[in-house]
Amino acid sequence: MSFSGGTLGNTVSMQGKVGGRTWRMELGRPTRDYIAGEELRARAELGVFDEVGAMIINRPLKETLERRAYSMITDTLQTTADPRLPEEMRWLAMYDEIGWEGPSNAFWTRYAVLSDTREHALAWVDDHLVKQLMSWPEPAPLPTVPFMIVLVRGKCYLRMQYLPAETSTLDHATDVFVNACESALGAFKK
Repeated sequence: MSFSGGTLGNTVSMQGKVGGRTWRMELGRPTRDYIAGEELRARAELGVFDEVGAMIINRPLKETLERRAYSMITDTLQTTADPRLPEEMRWLAMYDEIGWEGPSNAFWTRYAVLSDTREHALAWVDDHLVKQLMSWPEPAPLPTVPFMIVLVRGKCYLRMQYLPAETSTLDHATDVFVNACESALGAFKK
């Protein structure tokens, strides 16, 4: 893993490799209105099966996005989704929430796992990833801090509000993202 020395506007970036694939993480101005302050976002083109779709999202963000989508559709009497909606709002409509025994009730209270199939969710969200998501270092992000990891079209994405703005948050988010990539490569490599 290495930090880029330069910045893009107010964006700081770093990159690394996972399974021979390059990933990039940026910290900067938010690109979504549900994120206040700085946004941490990451992307890796993993080359896993394109048809796999899964998302881990914290419940408060999921509920906020669902309310917003519902309001947008019912307030304007639309019958189709607005293509300008953030992609994650469309994923909420496309994927079913998946649950299973194993992760603690505390995990299911804090996060939702959505996927195109139960098998994909179970293969991607392994015990190590669950443990990492539940063990943020102090000072830890509150459960209400916007957070999601998405596996879609052969790529893995992370998007979260950088709060608390601590190196420990950045380090742990990086570890969570890399582990999510490793898990996807192990489960869905072509």
